[in-house]
Formats: sequence, structure tokens, C-alpha cells
Amino acid sequence: MTTPTAEAPTGPRHVTGEILTTKKVGAYQHLTLAVPDVAERARPGTFVALPAGEGRMGRRAFWIRGVRTVGGFGSAVEVVVDPTGPGSRWLAAQPAGTRLEVTGPLGRPFSLPRDPVSCVLVGEGYSAACLFPLASRLKERGCTVVILLAAADESRLLAALEARRTARSVTVVTGDGSVGRSGAGAPLADLVAAALPEVLQRAAADVVYAAAPAATLARVARAAEDVGAWSQTALEQPGPCLTGLCQGCAVPVVGEDRLVRMVRGCTEGPVLRGDRVRWDDLGGVPAPVDQGAL
Repeated sequence: MTTPTAEAPTGPRHVTGEILTTKKVGAYQHLTLAVPDVAERARPGTFVALPAGEGRMGRRAFWIRGVRTVGGFGSAVEVVVDPTGPGSRWLAAQPAGTRLEVTGPLGRPFSLPRDPVSCVLVGEGYSAACLFPLASRLKERGCTVVILLAAADESRLLAALEARRTARSVTVVTGDGSVGRSGAGAPLADLVAAALPEVLQRAAADVVYAAAPAATLARVARAAEDVGAWSQTALEQPGPCLTGLCQGCAVPVVGEDRLVRMVRGCTEGPVLRGDRVRWDDLGGVPAPVDQGAL
């Protein structure tokens, strides 16, 4: 198989954007933002930093769900907001016409294969947003695309119908069994891990792309390694600045030299090789690497 290579890097921009449309779909709020010179630079796996409300200095990161042209405004990006905290609830409540300070696109995007290969995309909840532009780019390159979507319930399942139009096959898993495979209340990471081996085998997967909470990403990375597939994981890490300056989103990663280094999730990531992340050490100090185990 040909190892995927990264797209040429593009720099972020800080602009004043405007909410063009806002729509509630299931549990999420979908916002379309007019952001001059940001949308054109977006790549699958990058994100934008948006304000979290008046009086809050910190900002929030949101995956770029898609890019489209809007007459009179040029290019715009779509983001998906899960209104669970005060900042995201504030953002979800803003009406069309609201002007926002936007920085982006930020982060390292997914790498794309040079040649057509079999790709499995795994997304959980709103994190799956960044996989839809990726699926389109992969299809343009002649890749076979298979998708596994997971969510706590049907209201948190993102764009399952669009996934079926995009992919050769789609597997759906929900924690409450409201749609797709039932989980009988088991953790979503366990449900994904149970469904994934069959999906990978059926697809004869060469590359696995995933966007989900860390517990699920760890299981995806291990499953990919078990079948000899190359994995890329889009990891969300809390970070006050989202530009790498604060060092608040450190991720332990094993380098090609077998040494563990702390990389910044918002700059060297959010997309990282799944087999290189020390998943058990996230949020702590990593133990030394057993050189003989690598």
C-alpha cells in the first residue's frame, strides 16, 4: 500500500465572520459562517476557533463540516455545535446576522492517499462532522469509502442519510438501540470496538480515519493495527488558546526514533497517527517506552 501524504500546509486567518444560517438538526445546531479567506484554506480535519460568549476569554474549537459558496458572501464554512456547555449553548443561540471573531483553519489535516485504496471512516457524535469533507476528497481520488457512525441515540447521529449517499456501505451503532445496532447501554467505545473488526474485514481496509472521543479513538487505532491498516485519528483536546501557545493540549506521541514526545494537539494535531499516540497516558505523564516492544 502507498503511505498517505499530507496536503501542503496552509496558514490560518483571523477574520470577522457572520452567521448566515442556523438550523437545529436533532441534538445539534448547524451554523453556516461567512468567513473571508478561511473557507478557501480549509482541509478535512481542520477546525475553526469561535467565541464562547461575552465575558469569556477562552474560545471553542469546532470541526469544519463543509465548505460551500454562498452568493454575495463568497465561501462559507459549516460547523456543528453540540450545545452542552455554557459556551456552546451561547453560540447555538446566536441568530443569523450575528458577527463573530473567527480564527482558522487551524490544525493539521488528514493526509490523503496518493493512490486509490480502501478507506474506513469512523465517526462518533458531532465529531463525525470532519469526516464528510474527507469522504468527498477520498472519492475524488478513486478510493473506496466505508463509514461507521456511532452515537448515544438517534438525535446525536450525524448525517446518516448523507453518509449512505456517499459511502459504499454504512454501519450505524447507537447506545440506546434507537437505530442501527443496539448497544444495550454499553459504552460507545465498546460498541464501536465490537462492530469494527467485521467492517474492516469486509472493506479489506488499507487506511482507517476516525474522529471521536479519545476512548473510541484508542479502540479504533488498535483494531486498525490488528488488521495491518494505517490509522489517522482526529483527537479533540481541551485547550484555552487553540493556537499552540499555551501548551494546554499536550498529547504523548511515540516518534520514529521510538522516543516519547509531548506534541500540541491543536497544531501538530488534531490529526495524529493512531498507532503513535500513547492513549493510556493522555492527560498525564507518559511512562518510558519499552524499546523492545516497538
